[in-house]
Order: sequence, then C-alpha cells, then structure tokens
Amino acid sequence: MKKYSAAVMMIDGFEESETVQIIDLLRRAGVEAHSFRFQEEPFVVGMQNLKVKADKVFSEEVKNYDVIVVPGGRTGAAKFIANEEFMNTLKWFNENNKLIAGMCSGTTVLEAAGVLAGKKATGYTGYEAKLISAEFVHDVAVYDANVVTSQGPATPYPFAFKIMEALGIDGSEIEKRLLCREAGARW
Repeated sequence: MKKYSAAVMMIDGFEESETVQIIDLLRRAGVEAHSFRFQEEPFVVGMQNLKVKADKVFSEEVKNYDVIVVPGGRTGAAKFIANEEFMNTLKWFNENNKLIAGMCSGTTVLEAAGVLAGKKATGYTGYEAKLISAEFVHDVAVYDANVVTSQGPATPYPFAFKIMEALGIDGSEIEKRLLCREAGARW
C-alpha cells in the first residue's frame, strides 16, 4: 500500500480547530501529515489567538507531498492570497494534477489561485458568490478532479474523510471508532 503525504498550511490567522483535527485524522489514516509555517518562529498564531507549533517552514519541499491542504481562517486566507510564492505553489499543484484541498475560507484561496475553475466545489455559507469560477454545490464536502473542498468550522471530519477518499484510503474503520454516525454526522 502506498504511503501518502499531506502538507497542511498554517499562517497567522488560520483556524486552529480545523487544522489540528485534519492533521489528526489524516495521521490516523496513515498519511504522513506535516504542518508548514511561513516564518522562522515555530509557533503560528491562530484565529482564536492559540499558538500551534508547526512542523516545518514552507519551502519547495511542499511539492514533494501528495496533497496540499489550506484550512480556514478569514485573516489567514487573506495572508495566503497575498503570498505570491504560496499562490504559485497552488497553481503548480493544479498544473501537475496533484491533490489540493481547502475548507471554509481556504476555498477562497483556491479560487484566487484559479484552481477551482470548472470544478464542483463547496464553501462556507454565502461563499457561492465568492467561488465564481466553480460549480458551487450545497454539500458538506466535495471532491472533483484534483480538488477537495468543505464548508467550514463544523466540517473537518467529512473534509478529512473526503481527502482520504481522494487518496484511495478507506477511512471506514476510523469513522466507526469515532462514533461519527451515532453522533448524527451528516456526511
């Protein structure tokens, strides 16, 4: 079985709970998931002012990963969009048909990079007007072509499971252990 890797991005203003849950679930599935920061200081300040230690500094190394993940966080999204090197990396992933995943405000970053064009995507409430190049789908998590998108703060679980699906990983045993369905999960 192939060992997959995920590069999860963290920039000041990222959504902490989304990011940490995504990394946890991907690691449970056997994915080598690393968090990347954009400064030398190892701790990145999230949307709720929590400081989370990132594994690595953003670099060309990210291109060696199977999937790049952009979590939410409104102020973080604006900083991602302003980072030309990062935006070029998203475009490179798209041009090379590598998996790209974005949730909540992260979907606006994917839109700004042009990777949603002509693909089905979902996003946070009201983002239908922001994700104009995509075919907007009112669903919790969507996988189309090389892109996975998800709605928002309450959706890191379906988002992570959709990434697993895109990678060809069966996450059903993990899902059972989490009691997702018994708790009323809607994906």
